[in-house]
Amino acid sequence: MSDKKALNEVGWNFDNSYARLPKSLFTSLNPTPVSSPKLIILNYTLANSLGLDAQALQSKESVSILGGNQVPEGALPLAQAYAGHQFGHFTMLGDGRALLLGEQITPLGERFDIQLKGSGRTPYSRGGDGRASLGPMLREYIISEAMYGLGIATTRSLAVVSTGERVFRETDLPGAVLTRVAASHLRVGTFQYVSKWGTLEELRTLADYTLQRHFPNVDADENRYLSLLQEVIKRQAVLIAKWQLIGFIHGVMNTDNMTLSGETIDYGPCAFMDTYDPATVFSSIDTHGRYAYGNQPKIAAWNLARFAETLLPLLHVNQDESVKLAQDAIAGFNELYHRNWLTGMRAKLGIFNEELQDGSLIEDLLTMMQKYHGDYTNTFSALTFDKKEENILFGTTEFTQWQELWQERLGRQQEPKTLSHQLMRNSNPGIIPRNHRVEEALEAAVKHGDYSVMERLLAILADPFAHSPEQAEYSKLPTPSACPYRTFCGT
Repeated sequence: MSDKKALNEVGWNFDNSYARLPKSLFTSLNPTPVSSPKLIILNYTLANSLGLDAQALQSKESVSILGGNQVPEGALPLAQAYAGHQFGHFTMLGDGRALLLGEQITPLGERFDIQLKGSGRTPYSRGGDGRASLGPMLREYIISEAMYGLGIATTRSLAVVSTGERVFRETDLPGAVLTRVAASHLRVGTFQYVSKWGTLEELRTLADYTLQRHFPNVDADENRYLSLLQEVIKRQAVLIAKWQLIGFIHGVMNTDNMTLSGETIDYGPCAFMDTYDPATVFSSIDTHGRYAYGNQPKIAAWNLARFAETLLPLLHVNQDESVKLAQDAIAGFNELYHRNWLTGMRAKLGIFNEELQDGSLIEDLLTMMQKYHGDYTNTFSALTFDKKEENILFGTTEFTQWQELWQERLGRQQEPKTLSHQLMRNSNPGIIPRNHRVEEALEAAVKHGDYSVMERLLAILADPFAHSPEQAEYSKLPTPSACPYRTFCGT
């Protein structure tokens, strides 16, 4: 079978709308070949939804593409330019180790970016080698697929390919390339780049492209650029609320890591909270807690304000009026976020309707969880199934009094307790990707070449609301450690 025939059978169906944008937004170049690409893991269900033949993707020719040694027919690889505030400091950035192959058009007519991460140096590498190591790429695969299972908007992982080469960080590590799938890689930082170094016409072109790609329903609005800002704000309010509801800590909420599509992106130092504490930080580089769990909504609002600043020339011909329109839009984020979060917290407690006291009921529970070091996920799971024997919180007078108020609250709604229980089952996962379980899977894979631990973990995480007996083992907490859990960017 010829290479071309084999690749045609895969189902690649590329368009390259980003490549038709102004040339200043990207640099066209091919991936840097690797010595010996080998498929480590393939996402079969994602492949099928993209219109790709999962069996054909495992061929030598296809693995060569996933490793960056070949470019599929119809692809126009490019590295995107963008800027960003990293821990509050503005800098020029860009795809330093990733290339956008193009946009796969699915059988349903949907459009998804196909990006290779770890595919070699680009003009934006800033001295880096453009490569990635196996552990962080597998980590992104695990966490992004877990987020998808939890119903949170996210980029996804199609495959991880080992390169047969070594990369050097603090130690000598096996190299890998991840194939990332995204609604797009448009970021707040993309607009910051054009706002700082581009022309007004380039900014308008980028805004029009973003509207057409993600928000066609408001493209004809009288002030479509204000609508663009408002729609991005809405999506981020939903996303950040879902992060908080699930105990997810992104770890590096720089403006270049906030997508305009509303998807979670960049799973470097992320982790999931065990013991409830708003001050929780895992990232080794977040020494001052800027991106702590409790700060995530505030940082989202700050990032959105930076996005609004880039749109000022488009919002109104009068600068003062532009500023007012932007400020009014950003001011609405906190209310949108809180509304989404409160609705989600009500669901976690089996509450269907709204009462003014609900906020206090929820905050009182969280305060007790923090005071008695309750595990965030397992506390809500215990409430769902009335299994309170494993948490000291449930033996306190404070909880007994709170539970009476909660039960009275449930009794004041029309829905029966059976429906409340079902709502809680659907809102409180039985499992999350526990940090120690993720590390266990990565250690087995990277150090011993054993991928079975990761495969079992992925299978369990695929349906976190199943509450199956098989998941019970994965809901157990790690043994106490003298050293706090730390995550790293994995560059």
